[in-house]
Amino acid sequence: MSQDKDKDFRPVNRILGSQPSLGPIPADQVLPWTIIALASYFIVNGIFGGIFQDEFQKWLWTALLATWGIATWWILTGGRSWRFLSKFIGVPTWTRGFARYHSILRNHEGKNRKAKRRRNRK
Repeated sequence: MSQDKDKDFRPVNRILGSQPSLGPIPADQVLPWTIIALASYFIVNGIFGGIFQDEFQKWLWTALLATWGIATWWILTGGRSWRFLSKFIGVPTWTRGFARYHSILRNHEGKNRKAKRRRNRK
């Protein structure tokens, strides 16, 4: 009896169907997070760099801005990213229409048709 139960079940790899990740970071979020972190660095240090008096304030605001951007992106696209990102894909407009067929090779086809008919009639 126990041998029959073993034959009914197959061992399955648990990784199948799971989402790839780099530790706790989902793999599909790595590139957007990197872009957000670089953009926050350039915004704070490049555009508003003269406002801050010391380096600690620059890095603090860079980290806060990057954390805010990453958290916003993760909330919008985490888990079911297609729900948010599919809104930006253009949907085709389907219409039903009928067009007359106009051959580009109109004269060439006409010559071939006449030649074929003459051969078939003889």
